[in-house]
Amino acid sequence: MPEMLTLTEAAAKRIGLIAEKQGKPAILRLSVEGGGCSGFQYKFDLADSPEADDTMSETDGVKLVVDPVSLDLVAGSVVDFVESLGGAAFKVENPNAAAGCGCGSSFGI
Repeated sequence: MPEMLTLTEAAAKRIGLIAEKQGKPAILRLSVEGGGCSGFQYKFDLADSPEADDTMSETDGVKLVVDPVSLDLVAGSVVDFVESLGGAAFKVENPNAAAGCGCGSSFGI
């Protein structure tokens, strides 16, 4: 069975640094909300702990958690952290997205 979610080493490293600065566990919650220019948008938060029904992936001791409703929209995705001339951001490579926007933070199914 293929992994439901993948967290890259670059993303895990960045989450670890952010969590350490904020004194929180290294747990990134990815969720999907309605809105954005393509219909849905990604939301990232540091979580204190996983919920009982979360799907979880772990890379280098850093956890990525997703709730069941959001999982339907992001299953098979890779969460990466990219730095470029335009700035630095978390990026979701979502195989379920049929459309996206230029900023990369919203998508359509």
